[in-house]
Amino acid sequence: MGFTKLREPETATPLHASRPNSAGRLLALDLGAKRVGLAVSDELRITVNPLPAIERRSWKDLLRRVAAVIESYDARGLVIGLPLSLAGAEGSAAQDARATAEKFQRSLHVPVYLQDERLSTVAATAELKAAGRSAGEIKQQVDSESAVVILGDFIAHDAHVNGLNQR
Repeated sequence: MGFTKLREPETATPLHASRPNSAGRLLALDLGAKRVGLAVSDELRITVNPLPAIERRSWKDLLRRVAAVIESYDARGLVIGLPLSLAGAEGSAAQDARATAEKFQRSLHVPVYLQDERLSTVAATAELKAAGRSAGEIKQQVDSESAVVILGDFIAHDAHVNGLNQR
């Protein structure tokens, strides 16, 4: 697995040829029909923290709000969850995520990556339950907690690939 051209449903795919730089914050999005979960890494990409979710209204509003978050955190890249089926197939949600990622790539001045997000919501829900969150809190926080899982997976995959390439 690695960084390949856009149409291959790998673990992490860039919308351009290069891998992410190893320094600087990354912002992740878990795109939903109603809400978009957000998470940000630290500069060294060691920790990932959830940010408040964004209510999804229009493309223009989403772009404006994501661009503001990227600017406020000085993020060096954007990672978007790619909702593949358990078998790895792409359905309409994955196609929508790809289209949105392509729009972000054209509109922002940071690289945009897609990350397989299979079972991220399941993992996020389990984390929130284990932390003792109520059902209402889980519903409110699961989108951004899913973005935490997506970004953590992306960072781990990139560290693995870079580690293998340095041998």
